[in-house]
Amino acid sequence: MIRQHFEIENRHLAAWVAWASFFLGLPAAANSEPLPLPRAHAHNDYAHSRPLFDALDHGFCSVEADIYLRPDGLLIGHDPKDLQPGRTLEKLYLDPLRERVQASGGQVYRGGPAFYLLVDVKTEANESYAALDKVLARYADILSVSRDGKFERKAVTVVLSGNRAIEIVKNQAVRYVGIDGRPEDLSSEAPADLIPWISANWTLQFKWQGNGPLSPVERQKLEQFIRQAHDRSRLVRFWATPEKEIVWKDLNSAGVDLINTDKLDELQMFLLATPFGDRKP
Repeated sequence: MIRQHFEIENRHLAAWVAWASFFLGLPAAANSEPLPLPRAHAHNDYAHSRPLFDALDHGFCSVEADIYLRPDGLLIGHDPKDLQPGRTLEKLYLDPLRERVQASGGQVYRGGPAFYLLVDVKTEANESYAALDKVLARYADILSVSRDGKFERKAVTVVLSGNRAIEIVKNQAVRYVGIDGRPEDLSSEAPADLIPWISANWTLQFKWQGNGPLSPVERQKLEQFIRQAHDRSRLVRFWATPEKEIVWKDLNSAGVDLINTDKLDELQMFLLATPFGDRKP
């Protein structure tokens, strides 16, 4: 738990360093990488023209990939009609991430913050996870792992969402995923490496859609939600949030750890222009 608290605070520090470097004209890295943005989550990342690479070029530190189990592997796509042979989890994400990590001193961004790969399972939970687990084991050199209750962070941390084989994951002696939690997990005593995130549909939790200010009642509810998650060293992500700067501003100031977007350019510029993380100076 202490480690995860430090991790959350390091994300805040990384955001501040990125902002200062950008506005003071300091180099982000020796290889001119974009400034890493720990709060930026690429929702449905595979829908961009260059899956993964577009997000990396914008400094995103979290990307989302939907998978379907098919006879020819774990195929990437939002709907079955989108699936194409060869567009597998390995080819679009795991292989290029491994190549990048090997070329960048053991991290996705050289000397940068944690990086997350959210895998959203669209087919039956148990069978899909069995196939996913076998694939992930082949990338043990770059993936965070829990062995007999001891967590080892590596360059990429995989978070399992969608149809989650929760009981199987919980009982594994060796696992390469954490579970994407839900609001009902806010009070869970499970370790943070087992449930590293709490994700929720914004529209089921809040009425505010960015038209006018966030009400005091809903702000209090949002801050309580975040406080409960952070008290157990879990990160917070909402999906179905309005894609508006006023919404990003309140999510950021309230302490939401991962801001969900399909608009890579806009969120990148917003975060680069935001000097502080979820704490006011």
